[in-house]
Amino acid sequence: MRKSLTITPLLLLFFCALSAIFQAQYSWAEDYKVGQEDVLDIKVYENDDLNSTLRVSSDGTIRVPLIGEITVMGMSVSQIANKIERHLADGYLVHPQVDVFIKEHKSKQAVILGEIRNPGQYEVTGRITFLEFISKAGGLTSTAGTRAVIKRSKNKKGESDRIVIDLEKLVKKGDTSLNVEVLDNDNIYISRAETYYVSGEVNKPDSYNYTPDVTVIKAITKAGGFSKIAARNKVKIIRTVDGENKILEKVSMDTPVLPEDVIVIPESLW
Repeated sequence: MRKSLTITPLLLLFFCALSAIFQAQYSWAEDYKVGQEDVLDIKVYENDDLNSTLRVSSDGTIRVPLIGEITVMGMSVSQIANKIERHLADGYLVHPQVDVFIKEHKSKQAVILGEIRNPGQYEVTGRITFLEFISKAGGLTSTAGTRAVIKRSKNKKGESDRIVIDLEKLVKKGDTSLNVEVLDNDNIYISRAETYYVSGEVNKPDSYNYTPDVTVIKAITKAGGFSKIAARNKVKIIRTVDGENKILEKVSMDTPVLPEDVIVIPESLW
């Protein structure tokens, strides 16, 4: 007696997810535009002797058996397959069927600099998101700030795009709308964290990475809290305003801290 396959909701969800992945990959392959140094696999149905693996030259061409040199720069794989089929049908084969696959992506590259562990130029292989590209470059450094800037090549209107990404929202708060796709010729810069300083009678005086929500009490807490001999009601901030140092005396605990502020906790005399 044969056993029937029971499709559970979980199994159905798995098949749906798998289908979505394949559709996304197919869509990407159709959208991808071939460029210099890409490597193409060309398969001609029932004509194995015409199968070939070809690298796109610097002038955007490939040399196909029987046909010779053809231009493929800026074309999708389906457009290239159709072009080869038309050439082969012109006196060589009857109803040729050609498939073209991308074996290696070499033409698409982006640069990432700043507070990244391995800055440099990387290949953009397929669809790759901002976070995936960050991971590819080794991840952020410990001194990375809360902002990344992507400078994108000129669009059809001749304008350059500048995309600012809030790393705090993307990484810590999970705002995936900021996880944009990295494109060919993108230039990415990861900013260095702005800092403030806590000195005097705290348990861990040091410099700390600035965030827009930091207040005096948060800064002191991050610095390990007041020491036993701290004058808690005499906290002051040394702040640079228009190139000059200003001293804010007896600041309240909810006073906002600004980048490069120096929070000073004096010793109590009693």
